Amino acid sequence: MVWDIFAVIGTIAFSLSGAVVAMEEDYDIFGVFILGFVTAFGGGAIRNLLIGYPAQLIWLQTPLFFTASLAITLIYIFPRLLRYWPKVEDVFDAIGLAAFAIQGALIAVHIDAQPIAIVMAALFTGIGGGIIRDILARRQPLVFRREVYAFWAVLGGICLLIPTVQESFWLQIGLLIFLLSCRLIAIHYKWQLPRRRWREIFPEKYE
Repeated sequence: MVWDIFAVIGTIAFSLSGAVVAMEEDYDIFGVFILGFVTAFGGGAIRNLLIGYPAQLIWLQTPLFFTASLAITLIYIFPRLLRYWPKVEDVFDAIGLAAFAIQGALIAVHIDAQPIAIVMAALFTGIGGGIIRDILARRQPLVFRREVYAFWAVLGGICLLIPTVQESFWLQIGLLIFLLSCRLIAIHYKWQLPRRRWREIFPEKYE
């Protein structure tokens, strides 16, 4: 029941994110729905395959498919609702990242997965759908090029290794708010992880 709440939050946020990217790329209505669905459910499918959770269970999420369909349909019919999207896009994406990271980790906890599997479940549930979305939209995946992103999903998974957090719904809500806040602060202050620029290391290769 607990992870169902996080699943609904993440599904709405990521289905909207995928639908908007599809409309930005001028996809037809079929493409809008496909991109919305893969963004919302792609991370869960990857997680199930990685941790040994029955992959076919993804097709038993009828309420979530209905929720995603409704969100995408509303945005497609009433695109003017997105007039403020540039200002809220990062908020929706951050909500989806935090909610799905927690939900994925909780599923791994439920099947008594190893600690590393719990962290990886949080990571891939949080970022997997977005990676598939960006690849299908022919964009460089957001997770590899923007402010600190995937790190927050990993941090969520690490926090859920603590038994007290695993057992407390309110601590999980607090973790959701914490991860969401960290992501938005990272966006505001443009925090970035260290990177090595190949062109700067071997400039002669690009002369």
